[in-house]
Amino acid sequence: QVQLVESGGGLVQPGGSLRLSCAASGSIVSINAMGWYRQAPGKQRELVALVTSRGNTNYADSVKGRFTISRDNAKGTVYLQMNSLKPEDTAVYYCNVEARGFGSGYVPYWGQGTQVTVSS
Repeated sequence: QVQLVESGGGLVQPGGSLRLSCAASGSIVSINAMGWYRQAPGKQRELVALVTSRGNTNYADSVKGRFTISRDNAKGTVYLQMNSLKPEDTAVYYCNVEARGFGSGYVPYWGQGTQVTVSS
C-alpha cells in the first residue's frame, strides 16, 4: 500500500555533509509524523529526528545543531540534512512514516535503510 524509498547515503569524511531523502508513494490519504532512525553495529535502533504534521521537530541530543529534518507534504518526502558529520554517526539510517490509506488508521512504514559511513 505504501512504499518508502530512501536515498542519499554514502561515505563521507568527518566534518562533511550528506542529505538523505525518503519518498513515500502508494495509496496514501494522509501522512502524520515522519522521522529518521539509525542503527549502528551492535546497537539498537534509535530515533535521530522527527517532524510532525505541523512542522514541529525533535532531535536526539547527539545530533542537535548538526542535523536538520524537513518535509515536503506535496511530495510525501522527508529529508535529513546532516552536517559536521562524526564517525559516531556511522549507521544504517531508516526513515519512518506514519501514513494512512482509505478506511484505515495511521500505521508506520519503514524505508529500506541507507548506509552512512563517516570515516577518514
